[in-house]
Amino acid sequence: MPYTVINLGGVALGVGLILMFLIRWWFKEKHQWTALVPFVLAHLYGLIAALATFTAWSLLGLVTWVAIWAANVGGYVGLVWGVGGNAPVVAHGTPVVLTDGGFVIVFLLTLVVAALWKWAPRVPNWKLAMGVFSGVCLALSGSVAGVAAVPLGSAVNMLGVGFTGTFT
Repeated sequence: MPYTVINLGGVALGVGLILMFLIRWWFKEKHQWTALVPFVLAHLYGLIAALATFTAWSLLGLVTWVAIWAANVGGYVGLVWGVGGNAPVVAHGTPVVLTDGGFVIVFLLTLVVAALWKWAPRVPNWKLAMGVFSGVCLALSGSVAGVAAVPLGSAVNMLGVGFTGTFT
């Protein structure tokens, strides 16, 4: 089973990315709401992708595992070596139970994020990357996973029911 534990440093790194983005949005992007859309949607995608696939032996599961590992290492270095703190394990995530249709929606969202990354010149790739990475970082924390898993999982499953009902 892939690594499914997040430490305090990984969570701090995810929150830090959100704070950095919000500061940039406020001062550089003059708090225009449309500038938030790519980051927020990518963040939500990161949450649902990590919650749905981090225990799966799949390509997306491997990508989320690598992101969780990178967040843990980066956060540990920042907390322990950077400021002299500790980085204890704060949560062990549990996957969101998705239906087959729900996994179709996660697959389609993955294709959308890849297409935006490749062909949407007005959507900065760094916003997508920061959003997805911060979403993955926070997905396994106990409070975020508990609060986000039910509505996100339910929404994805409902969209999946609509999709499978349309095409089956």
